[in-house]
Amino acid sequence: MDDLYRPCKGYLSGDRSKPLAPATRAPMIASIRPEILTDWAQYQNTHDYGADSNLRRMLSTRHITMIALGSSIGLGMWLGSGTSLRNGGPAAMFIGYFLAGSIVWSVSQAIGEMAVLYPIPSAFVQWASMFVCPSVGFAVGWVSWFGSFISIANELQGAATVLHFWTDRLPAAAWITIFWVVIVLVNAWTVKFFGEIEVVSSTVKFGWMFIVVISLIVVSAGGAPNHNTTGFEYWNSTPFINGFKGFLSVLPTCIFAMSGSETAALVASETRNPRKSVPTAVRSIWIRLGLFYILGALALSITVSPQDPNLFGADGDNNSPFVVAYQTAGIPVLAHMTNAVIFLSVLSSGSISSFNGSRVLVGLSQLRIAPKIFSHADSRGRPLAGLAITLLGGSLAYLNVSNSGSDVFTWLSHLTTLFDLFRWAALSASHLRMRYAWKMQGRLDSDLPWRSRAYPYASWWALIWCVVLIIVEFYLAVWPLNERSSARHFFANYVSVVLVVGVYFGARVWYRGAWWVDLAKVDLDRKRRFYH
Repeated sequence: MDDLYRPCKGYLSGDRSKPLAPATRAPMIASIRPEILTDWAQYQNTHDYGADSNLRRMLSTRHITMIALGSSIGLGMWLGSGTSLRNGGPAAMFIGYFLAGSIVWSVSQAIGEMAVLYPIPSAFVQWASMFVCPSVGFAVGWVSWFGSFISIANELQGAATVLHFWTDRLPAAAWITIFWVVIVLVNAWTVKFFGEIEVVSSTVKFGWMFIVVISLIVVSAGGAPNHNTTGFEYWNSTPFINGFKGFLSVLPTCIFAMSGSETAALVASETRNPRKSVPTAVRSIWIRLGLFYILGALALSITVSPQDPNLFGADGDNNSPFVVAYQTAGIPVLAHMTNAVIFLSVLSSGSISSFNGSRVLVGLSQLRIAPKIFSHADSRGRPLAGLAITLLGGSLAYLNVSNSGSDVFTWLSHLTTLFDLFRWAALSASHLRMRYAWKMQGRLDSDLPWRSRAYPYASWWALIWCVVLIIVEFYLAVWPLNERSSARHFFANYVSVVLVVGVYFGARVWYRGAWWVDLAKVDLDRKRRFYH
């Protein structure tokens, strides 16, 4: 077997200190028969990484594209935008989504390059360990898993809040239990079944947002039954609420609304052809950002008053701002239909969080920083141990029983936002250092199976803004909006950073060694996927 693949090893896995000249490289490639090159990729995939996890590559380009489109469209967008509108005003909300969108787009470019080259379980965890340092990978892994763990609870309590639009006869605890079981069943089935469910839900969310944007523009122009023309009335009267601090308070919610955008990196290891699927998913990101967040926020800001008492987080019915828009316009049918889509979106996001958390545990186990049992999957490709422990996060949703849904949302979303910022920063740093290692070891950019045209500017943009927003979160934790400063508020909203720092330095004590990985010695081929 080794003799058969020797030409591949010489070219594809050789440790070259300087790039080969074209005259040398061309005959070397020509000496490798196409069928041998294809088999080499399969040989590497079997022997070098991923095999001990038993994950099955059952997802296609269609699955990963739709999951990338719909993965982050859930509680943050449909409900959280009401809190943003109320605290910051229409202009602040729009700018916040635009800024958050630019960060997500930049991170997706880094994900695209690395997920095609290294489609491995819990990708960003292993990337950080390979190119930054094992301590960062350790911290990224565990806070990413915990972020998924608490996101399930947030989506479940959000589902209970959404259903109160129709009835409050059944206790919140009963709704939470029912939906928790639904999420468990979706993830307990085969990976392909999960993919098909997400394709359907993403299609519904994507299609309905078209209707929402167009109909709300018509409503603002006076086309609703009440014939009220709002136009940019709210932009003119109250563009910003609570000044600059109000704008800053919007940013965490906007970031939370877009969390989950890195799902494409996790799904890549279970995709048949990452070289085809991942770039397609990455290129579709602008559709989600433009349609769902930018245009959605604009349509919302011209039809809903920031002072409406029924907005989520206010003192009234605690409804989604999109539902409030149709109620105010006198279109109850669209209000009910939108609430149904929101309900589907929330359950879908909870299911994706379960998938993400279990796959992160697979990677942690392969790196030997989680029990070995989490790396095993059954014959259907399900990492059952990882799924079981991750799905227990739904139990936190019962906090909604003794607290208001908006209070629980604010607390959990702040925790998740800080985890997301840390993860995105680590992704961007990993990408920059991967490219530097690639160049340092004499590799050519043309050898990359897929390249981002935005390198290095996009990764630097995302990294800098993630650091800035972590500082903004500290400011809001110390001097909160419309509240008095207190130690309780600070730790409730900034405990994520305390956790990240504690986990990182705990890992430093364990791993010791250099603060940074020596990029000259990084093995760029051991976990690499080769393509014909």
